[in-house]
Amino acid sequence: MKALLLTFALAAPALADWPQFRGPNGSGVSADKNLPEKIDATTQQWAADLPGRSVASPIVFGGHVYVACSSGNREDRLHVLAFDAATGKKLWHRQLAATGSTACHPKSAMAAMTPVADEKGVYTLFATGDLAAFDHDGKLLWYRSLVGDYPTISNQLGLASSPALFDGKLIVPMDNAGESFIAALDTGTGKNVWKTTRPADINWVTPIVRPLTSTDAEVLQQGPKGLTAYDLATGKEKWSHKAAGGSPTPSLADGLLIVPSGGVSVFKPGDGKLEQVWTSPKYRTGYSSPLYYDGRVYAVAAGRVFSADAKTGKDVWAYTLKGKQMMYASPVAGDGKVYVLSDAGAMTVLKAGGDTEEELSVTQLKAECMGTPAISGGAVFIQTDKQLLCFKKG
Repeated sequence: MKALLLTFALAAPALADWPQFRGPNGSGVSADKNLPEKIDATTQQWAADLPGRSVASPIVFGGHVYVACSSGNREDRLHVLAFDAATGKKLWHRQLAATGSTACHPKSAMAAMTPVADEKGVYTLFATGDLAAFDHDGKLLWYRSLVGDYPTISNQLGLASSPALFDGKLIVPMDNAGESFIAALDTGTGKNVWKTTRPADINWVTPIVRPLTSTDAEVLQQGPKGLTAYDLATGKEKWSHKAAGGSPTPSLADGLLIVPSGGVSVFKPGDGKLEQVWTSPKYRTGYSSPLYYDGRVYAVAAGRVFSADAKTGKDVWAYTLKGKQMMYASPVAGDGKVYVLSDAGAMTVLKAGGDTEEELSVTQLKAECMGTPAISGGAVFIQTDKQLLCFKKG
């Protein structure tokens, strides 16, 4: 019981860490204050060059920023790096040789999954099926070749679902055209705690964990055929909701489940069922996940940022983004600000809430940006195709 309570506390956004894709419990929200209104040269603290390309996102844990990237003509050199969050100094750099296929869509890369970290170390999964755990000093704790264990794993467009972490279990989503499954691995050994078969299908969704009691939780995994809940302890399927298909990752916040499904649908999860609160087909977010922040749902769709009342679904305002922008990064928020980053490196900062849209700044980083920003220690971290950047006031 104590372990589960401790893990849930670590997942709360009151802490400064941003330990996985979209931060604390995949919320996309930081409790940090005094965040920058501009993401430009006036707030840039440091820049660190990277040895390869990535479409993953940075994470922050214990004052370290962790990133993954891949290099080589066939993208068969896999890299994990740690930087000091305050200075940008490279602390360590480890390399792996790919054991699986490096085939993927040109927009993707072998570094497509975002790492995840806890007090033991950092865990990095690559699109080649290579999975490695390092301690915070860069020592290899364990390694697995998932394609070595399960040779039919295949996704010609490229795997991209990031792992999640809860209660000492590394949740590994492996929806693909071959042996498709979701598994929980022991973070100390890398061995399977459980492995549950899923439909063979292409998917790029990251799982989220919903705590139920002090001793019980469920893993929620969305896929093309719907949303499924698995028991965290056993991997046994608990319930499913067939109407909630789609590709971006859902969010859990304030007792609500925000699901991108042909738009955005908001549910109130109950005991083995979902009660629909509202749905809006016009919020078709594409690759970008919707965001819940201070009673509002924010969705980036068709070149606009929509703000809707989370309880009713009523439109509050819609902001039109400058220029033609493609979004792979998901919006993140903190300190009354919503950060929206485009594929071409346009960073739009909007004031959260309010009855009308309010633009705080729009700047151009002039770099490919497909990963979602991280927020920690009052700073915003962005991983471009070539660099890791840190922005902070003062």
